[in-house]
Amino acid sequence: MARGKTSADPAELEKLEWPYDWPPPWRNDRLIGHELAEKTMLAAQQSGRLHHAWLLTGPRGIGKATLAWKFARFLLAGQGGGLFGDAPDTLDVSRDAPGRALVDARTHPDLFHLRRTLHEREARIQNEITINDVRGLGEFMHMTPSMGEWRVAIIDSADEMNRNSANAVLKVLEEPPPKAVLLIVAHAPGRLLPTIRSRCRRLSLKALDEATVVNLLGDYAPSTGADERVALARLAEGSIGRALDLAIAGSLALYREMVDVLATLPDLDMQRLHGFAERFAKRGEEANADWRTLNYLFDGWLKGLARSSAVGEGPLVVSAEEGLRQRLLAAAGLDRWMAAQDKVAEYFNRADAVNLDRKQTVLGSFFALQSAMR
Repeated sequence: MARGKTSADPAELEKLEWPYDWPPPWRNDRLIGHELAEKTMLAAQQSGRLHHAWLLTGPRGIGKATLAWKFARFLLAGQGGGLFGDAPDTLDVSRDAPGRALVDARTHPDLFHLRRTLHEREARIQNEITINDVRGLGEFMHMTPSMGEWRVAIIDSADEMNRNSANAVLKVLEEPPPKAVLLIVAHAPGRLLPTIRSRCRRLSLKALDEATVVNLLGDYAPSTGADERVALARLAEGSIGRALDLAIAGSLALYREMVDVLATLPDLDMQRLHGFAERFAKRGEEANADWRTLNYLFDGWLKGLARSSAVGEGPLVVSAEEGLRQRLLAAAGLDRWMAAQDKVAEYFNRADAVNLDRKQTVLGSFFALQSAMR
């Protein structure tokens, strides 16, 4: 069966791994916007010279893991001939294909799923992929396939490996066995060991277009309104996974509040600013989620300010933004705004690193923007 499992109840463990209403990558047939990547992997398999390791890169939440699992299903449960015995022209695998149900359940004997696992003493997923999670990968890759022609291991995601587990994966890559494929998902490949990157065939996936994200939001988050889907798609910058996370977190309301405060620059509305910052003074799981969301939204807004300087104002997320970036850029040069952005990033990083007062961090960030205009 697929490795990396624990003695915990599989259904309960999956809820911890994937606490969402939409299908996880290992059961998701729907991959949109990456047709070229699919054709590249299919052609590699049909050439008879399939590379032993693939590095699937691109922004988080665009379908890299879904592509990895689609290719795993194809190798383990597909590859059948077409209607007249010809080679398949897609990676699609029918629901009733032999072995398909085992892959979807992650119990296929020729499948190894390397990911963060359950903490030994707490009912939570660990923060990183450890050396203990990697144990057995090398042995698995060198075993003879049990049910078909291939053995497949998926690492999702490589960004979560610590140095020890990364070195263990590197040893596997240094001695690639025949008829075994390693599919590595990475959101930030530059952080990986160069020796890991050099031993993989890299396949870069691009962010999805706005229309695709909007349509997927309609399917996976049908309670969202049409205007809300467009706004979430723009905030997510081509990532359906991020758009869904933002929808769950109620991030659009938070973004509106943030922009309303920004719109009072340079004479900040102090009452409104303190009211906004006060919500981040709290602690707890919900407050931590709000804090992470604010970090993403604030950083994204400042990056959008820089883009506006280079290419002009792009599509608005909320109506209060109309003309705001251009007004701020007219008040201060881009160099001053970039210096303010660096200062804001430093504030947030320090708050996370040494547990600083989050309300004061928010206040300081807005004051840094105010200073840029004076």
